[in-house]
Amino acid sequence: MKSRMNSIRTRLFLTLSITIIVIIVLFIIVNNIILEKFYMYSKQNSLLEAYRTINMFYNSEEQSDIEPKLQELEVNYNFEILITTSYNTTVYISNNDFAPNYMNIIVKREFLHNASTIYPEEKIAINQSQDITTGYKFIYLTSTLDNGYKLYIRVPIASITESVKISNSILQLIGAFTIIISGVVVVIICKKFTEPILQLNEVAQKMSKLDFSTKYKETNTNNEIDNLGKSINVMSNTMEKTIKQLRNTNIELEKDIEEKSKTDEMRKQFISDVSHELKTPIALIQGYAEGLVENVAKDEESRKFYAEVILDETNKMDILVRKLLELIKIEYGSLEFNNSEFDLTELISETIRKSQVIINEKSINIVYNKEEKVNVYADEFYIEQIVSNYFTNAIKNAKEVNGKKEIIISIQKQDENTRVSVFNTGDNIKEEDLERIWKRFYKVDESRNRQDGGTGIGLALVKAIMERTGHKYGVENKEDGVEFYFEI
Repeated sequence: MKSRMNSIRTRLFLTLSITIIVIIVLFIIVNNIILEKFYMYSKQNSLLEAYRTINMFYNSEEQSDIEPKLQELEVNYNFEILITTSYNTTVYISNNDFAPNYMNIIVKREFLHNASTIYPEEKIAINQSQDITTGYKFIYLTSTLDNGYKLYIRVPIASITESVKISNSILQLIGAFTIIISGVVVVIICKKFTEPILQLNEVAQKMSKLDFSTKYKETNTNNEIDNLGKSINVMSNTMEKTIKQLRNTNIELEKDIEEKSKTDEMRKQFISDVSHELKTPIALIQGYAEGLVENVAKDEESRKFYAEVILDETNKMDILVRKLLELIKIEYGSLEFNNSEFDLTELISETIRKSQVIINEKSINIVYNKEEKVNVYADEFYIEQIVSNYFTNAIKNAKEVNGKKEIIISIQKQDENTRVSVFNTGDNIKEEDLERIWKRFYKVDESRNRQDGGTGIGLALVKAIMERTGHKYGVENKEDGVEFYFEI
């Protein structure tokens, strides 16, 4: 598992590093393609702005301080400016080499935007040119001012290629530092992220071996992993209590072996039943726990679902073991009934009331011939279990027959005994299954899912209780359904 955690760290590191490298490469490509064009566009706009500024100077009434302003433009934008009259008489020149005859040594190399950039309304043309003598490149503006003067402005073009190289080198250097720093940060984050997962894996592995001594060390972060750890701790405590109960029961059963020969068979059957029935929930718990450890669930909702499944299966295991322990105690005579007088009518009414929500959901009509108070003498707790098991089975199997979907509960006096019947409309039970349904873990419909199928112990528990009391119980197929009964 540790190698898997390390691979996660490696993948995170490589993913982030490759992403950063790709971004740096894209920056370099964009830099090579766009920088030079942007530079030329920026210089062109500067020339236009200079033209308009100079034109404004000569359109003003006071022209005595134009020369300082022109010099300021030269310094700010690295311009060379030449202004002449329409007869080529020099009005202003910033560089003696920049003479009117300079026009004779300009070679047009290429035009900006693949054509001469001309602004007819302002009588402007901007070209990219080269000095034949020096080989220097310039962006060259020629125009006519509103007062008729000719304006020439040139600005040397810096080495765009060199600038791009420098920019790329800086980007590469920044990228290298970013990868190194990111690598360190990723390693730290991965370690912090994987440590609690490794801890959860250790707890889960020991739990699979029924060792509950190790617990997840909870923190106050309240993040998804910490909440998962808390849930696993709850699950561990629940399973530990269940296993302790199982172990304690096994100890009691081992003592009974010395007194009764049949206890050995009981123990074997008990272990077989537990192993058979706990196989599925343990496999589910292990599977979902491994999914959490493997970080299969990446969002909070999925991780919560995984934890809920684990807790749900743990609760089912606890209920199953409790019922199985109760059944064993009754079957092998290690439990005495606590008989007393109680109102049977009220007990049945309370059972119906507890199931009212699911009765409404399934749209079942309950027919209960509640008469006057009927007192009986028995163990109220176990009689309630019998009534509850019969009523629960009736709810699960009730179907609409001849336009009716109902459950009928009746109480009848028979000599010294009282007979309770629970009838539900629906399918009859096959003749070969009428005896098998009283066996533990036997289900008529093997296709039922885990949610609706129950534990398979309910009717076996009824059988054990009734055989201990010595009274009649059973099941009968009726014309429109099935009727279960017992006597007190």
